[in-house]
Amino acid sequence: WYHDNLTRHAAEALLLSNGKDGSYLLRKSNEREDLYSLSVRGKDSVKHFHVEHTGTSLKFGFNEFSSLKEMVMHFANQPLIGSETGTLIVLKHPYPRQVEEPSIYESVRVHTAMQTGKTESDLVPNAPSLGTKEGYLIKQGKIVKNWKTRWFTLHRNELKYFKDQTATEPIRALDLTECSAVQFDYSQERVNCFCLVFPLRTYYLCAKTGIEADEWIKILRWKLSQIRKQLEERNATLSS
Repeated sequence: WYHDNLTRHAAEALLLSNGKDGSYLLRKSNEREDLYSLSVRGKDSVKHFHVEHTGTSLKFGFNEFSSLKEMVMHFANQPLIGSETGTLIVLKHPYPRQVEEPSIYESVRVHTAMQTGKTESDLVPNAPSLGTKEGYLIKQGKIVKNWKTRWFTLHRNELKYFKDQTATEPIRALDLTECSAVQFDYSQERVNCFCLVFPLRTYYLCAKTGIEADEWIKILRWKLSQIRKQLEERNATLSS
């Protein structure tokens, strides 16, 4: 369960998509050579803890252990941190390195909601929730087929667009549970375009670069896959 070159964002995506409560992995910290990061999933968030290797022991918060095995055994029984909801996080399920890790999560800028602990100084700061994204895109009008720059925000299952980044009220909020497909679009004269297919309308959007368009498509497709997965699980529960 030691993942040598895994990034923080990739660790979050893997634990949230493939792990379960108590899943954990160890990876290198990008801050110092003697620091490692223990990433642990609790409910719908991932928390990261610094583990310092002193040469003879491992320092974890206010605790010190002679070996990694001793540290894991300790926190398999003692909670790492209690969240505001009262949930206690313990180390239950090591996330093995041999798992086929989806490469899509490396390229999608995913984050996870993390609450800062009251007594732990080694937690990372608050970050946006998993699968959020925002930025300017150029959108084609519905009736007059002109193109206008709009500020888009993706949060949970909603894609909203605003007149600009300073606007407080969205022009429209698109419910992604009604979206059937997201794909590159080559029918426009513009480049870096993609479309979102809804029952009553297909939205045509263009990004400044191909990389940015690819990021939007990947994260939107990931959203749709999660929505379908939740729907399948709900239907299976109802049928049983």
